[in-house]
Amino acid sequence: MRAYDIIQCKRDGGVVSDAQLRFLINGLLDGSVSDYQLTAFLMAVYFRGMNNDEVVALTGVMLNSGIVVDLSNVPGKKADKHSTGGVGDKISLPLAPAVAACGVPVPMISGRGLGHTGGTLDKLESIPGFRVDLDLETYRRLVGEIGCCLIGQTKEVAPADKRLYALRDVTATVDCIPLIASSIMSKKLAEGIDALVLDVKVGTGAFMKSVAQATTLAETMVQIGKGMGKTVVARLTAMDEPIGRFVGNSLEVIESLDVLEGHGPADTIALTVELGAEMLVMGGVATDLDDGRIRITRSLQDGSARERFGVIIEAQHGNRRILDDRTLLPTAPKQTVWTAERSGFLTRVDSEAVGKASMQLGGGRARAEDKVDHRVGLEIHARLGERVTAGQPLVTLHHADTGLEAATALLRGAYVIGDDEVRPAPLFQARIAS
Repeated sequence: MRAYDIIQCKRDGGVVSDAQLRFLINGLLDGSVSDYQLTAFLMAVYFRGMNNDEVVALTGVMLNSGIVVDLSNVPGKKADKHSTGGVGDKISLPLAPAVAACGVPVPMISGRGLGHTGGTLDKLESIPGFRVDLDLETYRRLVGEIGCCLIGQTKEVAPADKRLYALRDVTATVDCIPLIASSIMSKKLAEGIDALVLDVKVGTGAFMKSVAQATTLAETMVQIGKGMGKTVVARLTAMDEPIGRFVGNSLEVIESLDVLEGHGPADTIALTVELGAEMLVMGGVATDLDDGRIRITRSLQDGSARERFGVIIEAQHGNRRILDDRTLLPTAPKQTVWTAERSGFLTRVDSEAVGKASMQLGGGRARAEDKVDHRVGLEIHARLGERVTAGQPLVTLHHADTGLEAATALLRGAYVIGDDEVRPAPLFQARIAS
């Protein structure tokens, strides 16, 4: 078997076999296949695509390139959630403890923010002392003992994905649906889960800008799950404006605490409840989605989800006193209010630009090695479709000494105020299941 022949096959629109994919990926890891050969293959996939069998096979090879966590000793079905990335997307923080409090174990291996989207790990690390670098043995133990653990990807989990992503990142092949889907699913299925709900974002702040793109990605990932014997449901949700009231790591923890206390922005609560209901049904705790919604809502209102988050924080070496004293969270030294220049209706929000504005303040990273300032971010005062008046606050920028001018310029281009009222797209747009 030769890499040359496999590349040529895909270049010409052919179908590559499971054995050929194993040869390429294992060869990349052991050095028998060069980076430039894998790059050529990735570019061929970018232009020629992959059928369902190929995508399932690629995911399996990447999944089995490292450790697949065994959680069979943990009773019950294990479920997780993955979001394809958005602005202000802090849903994992209230969702995981709420689902765990309802009796479904939640093993969650998450990522860091890159580009205009935030990362769950960065938000968690804004909690003083919180550690996401736990080893897999501790991860297994905590899932069993407290029903949840939230960590970052370890070197043992899907190492082929790290190598492939590094090549995709420098060869303009990141935005390729078969490669996106196999990357996401190989990491998620390595967690030891039985079921997965996918929050596939669509809109100005999403990687998938159109419903058609988002639907294709969702269907691909659902079919991968089916091929791997897992229960997977995808929900398409709107990302035409930031989720909730805050964008930025420490600020999003504050909003998550609001949700865990039974209040908070309507969209943040709705996403937590709906995705949580899906997880409870897949986990066998709820009979249907209506029952799941009732159970999740109850956990948020009776304090059990909040208490479980405190247990998780303490187990992962964080300071659980933040539940009662939010001043313990990092706070930006300066706040600047940006106001509306005219009266009218808020007709468009470029959420990607809003995410980039938070990046300019230091709240995100352009490169994986960049440091993040957990203190900074944006407080959103006006929602899409609302009437605003000249001089009304639209966004408060929480900042330090850098990035204010660049962030404000991005906001100026992101918010469009017009004369005609608009109706925002529904938050929940489609449900795709196997």
